[in-house]
Amino acid sequence: MRELWLKILVCFFAGAGAGLGTGFAGMSAATVISPMLVTLLGVPAYDAIGIALGSDVLASAASARTYAKSGAIDIKNGVVMMCGVLSMTMVGSWLSTMVPNSTLGGFSVVMTLVLGLRFLILPVTSPNRTIQGGSPAVRIVKGAVGGACIGLICGFFGAGGGMMMLMVLTVVLGYELKTAVGTSVFVMTFSALTGTVSHFALGSGGPRLDLLLLCVVFTLFWAQVAAKIATRADARLLNRLTGAILTALGVVLIVISFW
Repeated sequence: MRELWLKILVCFFAGAGAGLGTGFAGMSAATVISPMLVTLLGVPAYDAIGIALGSDVLASAASARTYAKSGAIDIKNGVVMMCGVLSMTMVGSWLSTMVPNSTLGGFSVVMTLVLGLRFLILPVTSPNRTIQGGSPAVRIVKGAVGGACIGLICGFFGAGGGMMMLMVLTVVLGYELKTAVGTSVFVMTFSALTGTVSHFALGSGGPRLDLLLLCVVFTLFWAQVAAKIATRADARLLNRLTGAILTALGVVLIVISFW
């Protein structure tokens, strides 16, 4: 019974952190869930990545629906980027099978802290403006190439690619923040689905259904809450809040791993 409650507690906090990050800033749920499952429950890093990607699917889809209601999704350009993402996600998952378990787990923990500090120090904000980046053909090429790089990272490190997509959409293509987040979670829905299927297909066993179900439910709930708040709130405040959550989580996980 004690073990069951520990699983529920860990999955609840993992889902809360992942869902808030997804809904607020388009962050991959895998950034939070993977290190928590590895560090606190001793789940093998490869399996934890698959569970985290699985949790990304419904949470991203629900968040995308909320952003779509407020008109904050560019589906046309998002589909181009999605093609690039999906083309390389399975390649990334295949490459991750060759990497030692400790390397994947350690990277997830460190990345949580790094992303948290980035949100606090350099919040992702941009002025309201039309999509930029040259002619339609140039934007298509930029989106496809950027998507391919994101897909490789998604499959290899178990990240849904949300923050990488956010960077490409705001810095390279010139989206304003809320449209960038909405488009990011739209694409992440499909990249995470592809990553989940390929991850478990390439692995030696099936997913831990109990942990998968708990993480999916909790992540979905908090992603919905966060997305509804994010469509109305100040972007800088949301960045600070997400950064504080991730930084605190990263510090705790690092301390526990060296305990």
